[in-house]
Amino acid sequence: MDKIRIGIVGAGGYGGCGAIEILSRHPHAEIKALIALHNVGASISDLYPHLTGFCDLPIMAPDDPDCPDDLDMVFFATPDGVGQRSAGKWLKKGVKVVDYSGDFRFNETETYRGYAARIGIEKPHLSPELLPESVYGLPELHREEIAQKNLVGNPGCFAASCILGLSPAVKLGLIDPDSIICDAKTGVSGAGKTPSPSFHYPARYEAMNAYKISGHQHVFEIERELSLLSGRKITITFTPHVVPVCRGIMSTIYAQLEEGQNLKTVKEAYQSFYSKDAFVRIFGPEKTLVSTDVRGSNFCNISVNIDTRTGKLIVVSFIDNLMKGQAGNAVQNMNIMFGLDETEGLANMPAMYP
Repeated sequence: MDKIRIGIVGAGGYGGCGAIEILSRHPHAEIKALIALHNVGASISDLYPHLTGFCDLPIMAPDDPDCPDDLDMVFFATPDGVGQRSAGKWLKKGVKVVDYSGDFRFNETETYRGYAARIGIEKPHLSPELLPESVYGLPELHREEIAQKNLVGNPGCFAASCILGLSPAVKLGLIDPDSIICDAKTGVSGAGKTPSPSFHYPARYEAMNAYKISGHQHVFEIERELSLLSGRKITITFTPHVVPVCRGIMSTIYAQLEEGQNLKTVKEAYQSFYSKDAFVRIFGPEKTLVSTDVRGSNFCNISVNIDTRTGKLIVVSFIDNLMKGQAGNAVQNMNIMFGLDETEGLANMPAMYP
């Protein structure tokens, strides 16, 4: 097949850089345009010297008349609000779009409005007509739908970790869905590239904190997806934390086991549920997992444990927030949209050391 001609909007951020790293080794991809508001005219390898020789394209302004319009795929590695303003023009040209933000994670305006309020956006969605055309881009749950769509809303990083950690237990009725608690921790890169006082190195070194307690926007995604799996409305307790590492998410998930379940039945249920998913790996309590086991990869490592004293299921879910939580999952979606093997460009071993 001809190579997929790709544009990346927001190319200068971590999410854009992550996509460039993956697509530069993808056998069926060709990056044709890097678009951003900042550093226009500079080579992307001037911003990220490790890309030298792999991708040296210049950064173009969004309104650059020389930007190619015969692309096949555009990634919006951008904050909320950008995709809903600009994705429509690409879709009208027949271009497929994956948006990293929450702009297209929801299919109707009411849920989007609740999500947007959590991040301080009070204005209505600028392209509400596109919401019914979008699909939530978690391949492990929506693979068939993604294959039929031109517009995908990439999941939030916390949401991907928690949903993957909980889906088998909820779908197969292994737990009481009203008892779910998610305790999630992320590395500092989850805040993005733009500097701020709270993420300045002296403020983060040896420091960790909870934030947006009972108010994080990714709860909308988690509850929506779990409710779809369960066939009933599910609400959860979710607390996110920032810890002093660069990248990685560890979500420790608690729920009350239903009667008759034990470690063997639960682990087998998880292994069966994800038996066709190349990027989800299931472990039991005999192996201690670490965030570095998935660093730089698109894997989600899930540890299944049971506290026999309390009857609780304890699931620990690990992802790299910049990969399965962002760029890696976005490229996995692209592969599905173009009928490719999901692992194309992504079948690399995790990087144990930085």
